[in-house]
Order: sequence, then C-alpha cells, then structure tokens
Amino acid sequence: MPPLVKQLGAIKDPKSRLILESLLEGELYYERSGFAIVRAQMNDDKKYVLSYLLTDAQQQTVSKSKIKKIRTNNRLRGQIRDVLAKLDLTDPDSSVRIEALKQLIDKPNDSAIQTIKELLAEEKDEDVNHLMQVILQVQLLKTGDDQQKLAAVEILKTSLEPAVKNMLTQQLAVLPKKPTDQQQIVLKKAITDALDTIESKRQFYGVVENIFFGLSLGSVLLLAAIGLAITFGVMGVINMAHGEMIMLGAYTTYVVQLIWPHLIEYSLFIAIPLAFLVSGSVGIIIERCVIRFLKGRPLETLLATFGISLILQQLVRTVFSPLNRQVAAPEWMSGSLQINPVFSLTYNRLYIIIFSLMVFFALLTFFKKSSLGLHVRAVSQNREMARALSIKSDWVDAITFGLGSGIAGVAGVVLSQLTNVGPNLGQAYIIDSFLVVVFGGVGNLWGTLVAAMSLGSINKFLEPITGSVLANIIVLVGLVLFIQKRPKGLFPQKGRSAD
Repeated sequence: MPPLVKQLGAIKDPKSRLILESLLEGELYYERSGFAIVRAQMNDDKKYVLSYLLTDAQQQTVSKSKIKKIRTNNRLRGQIRDVLAKLDLTDPDSSVRIEALKQLIDKPNDSAIQTIKELLAEEKDEDVNHLMQVILQVQLLKTGDDQQKLAAVEILKTSLEPAVKNMLTQQLAVLPKKPTDQQQIVLKKAITDALDTIESKRQFYGVVENIFFGLSLGSVLLLAAIGLAITFGVMGVINMAHGEMIMLGAYTTYVVQLIWPHLIEYSLFIAIPLAFLVSGSVGIIIERCVIRFLKGRPLETLLATFGISLILQQLVRTVFSPLNRQVAAPEWMSGSLQINPVFSLTYNRLYIIIFSLMVFFALLTFFKKSSLGLHVRAVSQNREMARALSIKSDWVDAITFGLGSGIAGVAGVVLSQLTNVGPNLGQAYIIDSFLVVVFGGVGNLWGTLVAAMSLGSINKFLEPITGSVLANIIVLVGLVLFIQKRPKGLFPQKGRSAD
C-alpha cells in the first residue's frame, strides 16, 4: 500500500486525490463482483451509496455484502496526509497553496518541511512565499540552537500569524526568568521586543477594525436618518412612523425572495427600487391623508404618526405573523476580504458603506441639480416666499415626504442583510435617527453624514469598554450636553425659516 499511495500522489489528476481522500476517511471500497473502485457512504437505511471513482457510472445503493473495504492503518493515514499536503502545496491555484500552508503552520511535520524547502526557491507568489518562510522560521524557532532562534526572531518579529505569537510566547516561557548566559539574555530581549512589536501592530489593526465597524454602523444610521432629515428640515414634521418605513423596505426584500427564490443573487437589485416605491408610496399616502391637515401642530402630528406606526406594525403582524423572518444574503455579499491574519473586511459591511455613500451623493446631486431639488430647498428656507414665486409647497411637501420614506425603505433593504426582519425592526433605529438629525443639524445632508459616521464610530469604540447599553447612555448624555452649547447642531440650517 505505501508504494501505491506514493504513486497515486505523483499523478496530477483530481481522481487520484479523490481516491486518497476516500482512503483516508475510510470510505474506499471495491465491488466484490467486477472489482470496481467505489466510494461508499452509509445512508439512513444502513445501506451504502456507491460513487464510482474511475468511471462515469451513475450512483447506486447496495447492501454491505456487495462491497469490500480497503483497509488502512495509522501509519498509512499519516503517509496519505503527507501526500495530500504535497498535492496542495504544488497546486496551480495559489489560494489552495495558501490554505494548505495555513493548515501546516501550527503543526508542521518533517515531510512537509522538506517539501516546503524544495518548493521555496521556485515559488513566485509573494504571499505563498511569505507563508513558507514563516513556517520554516517557526520550525527553526522550535528546534534550532540559540543563534538560529535569534535569527528566526529577527525575521518573524513583523509577522502577525497567530502561530508566530504562540511560538514566541512558548520560547519565552522556556527561557530562565533571569538568564546568566549572554546568548540567552540577548535571545530573551529579542523575543520580548518581537512580542511587543507584534502586540502593538495587533492593537493598531484592532483600532482600524473598530473604525471599519463604526463606519458600517454609521452607514446604516445615515440611510435610516437621511430621509428623516429631509422631511424634518423641509416640513418640520416629527415623523414617528419613519421606523415603519424602514420595516416595509425590509419586508419588501423578504417578499422579493419569496416570489423569486431562484434569483437570490439578484434579489437586492430588484428589492432596492421596489422598497423605495413601496415605502415612498406609503409615505405620500400618509402625508396626503393625515399630515397635511395637521401643519403647524407638531404635538398632534407626533401623536398621529405614532398611531400610524402602531397600525403599520399590526398590519405586518397580521399579514406576515409576529415571527421574525430571515432574508438570505447573496453569495457575493458573503465572506470577507482578508487584509492580514488579524484584520479582514466583511463584504456585506463593505458593500453597505459604499452603497450608503452612493445614495448620499446621488441625493445631494438631486437637490443641487434638479428643479425639484431647487423647489425643496426654497420651501425649506422660506416657505412663504417660495409660495409667492408659484412653487406648489403642498406638492413639494408630499414629494419630500415620499422621498424621505423611500430612502428609509432602502435602509430597510440594507438592514435585512444584517439582522432578521420583524415588525419591530424600525423601532430599534428611530431614536438613533432622531439623534443623528439633531446632532448634524436639521435638514443638512452633510451634517447628517458627519453625525451618522461620528455616532457609529463612537458607539463601536465605547461598546468593548462599557457595554452596548452604557455606551448608548454615554452617547445620549454627550449629545444633551452638546445641544446645550449648539442647539442647531453641527451644521445649522440657513434661511429665514431656520430662525
């Protein structure tokens, strides 16, 4: 068997690897009649499903008496693992080689070390080459003399691989607390300095990671608050049903995936415009049927929109049930971009940051370049003068309210990728949205951007220290103190109506 395993490992064919993996897992059999090599896996009926490894014959289910197992032992399994590792290390795909090296870095064996030494000179990929060097130096740190260990420490002191830190810590623990030998004194200082360097780099990337997560939270707050900033700035309406517009957008994403389950990869591209239309239409209906009759009466408007939010929540509970619903994430939003061994960017949060900024700048361009945007700005700055210039302020209010609600619906699409969809989804973000609007300045888009990103980052830095609840309390108290000094926020609105 050992010579056969070695010969199989020398054959560059996927079937040879499949045979070796089946043998390693104890699933390699042959048929008693015909001697065909098969992979046999037991099913629930205690029968074996046969997959033919050397032919294209279809799977079939047989009893155990029809097949015979090819036996292995521990020594042979060790050889198979070495052969499979060598196959991975010589794979044309660099990602396969990197994954194989990551498996070896914690527990390299003599055979793998020898293979790495043979392949190192011919390796062209920088990442693969670096991992090979790290494995060799870690092994040297483990087995070499003091001089070799010192040289290895000098090479490894910039590496962020967890195995490097673990091995350096082990070597430091082995050394005497107060070494008398000069080489050991130098080695201990080198290892201590290397661990300090690695720890400082890890802390730096920890801060960068917190900033990234803060920006991703800020992006969600930006999408949730930007619609509120528009309606609050133009109409002066405190819309307590804004959270339910977010909820409707999230449920729109869920319904899209129910209707087109085979289009999960494209569901978000379908859901974004639909969520905008659904939430925007509901917003216009609310404005036309309720809010326009309560202008100039902020308390009544607040109570009315709060009642509407309860109605919408109950409507969703009736239609979809009170249970949370899960929205599937497309494959292109799964996984993460690995920057180094201790820092990675998750794709879903990275795409959310990019998308929220795209929405922000598109909205900014709309207000600056379009005639409707000009009318909205005119009404927000001086409603009476705008009406005197024949601008239909009532319709501007309706469109503005619909636009703000539509963007909230888009925020719901984004939130469906981060959390479960439920009737109370919007309630978790309505308070934060108001905080963002007040902190940034009512009706100012740039203020909303700065406030959302600032509050998101502050929260993420405080949470590991104080916990999420206390972090929210600290942010709230800080905002109260800030508003005492600047009642109109970071970027106060300009115009006569701002007074």
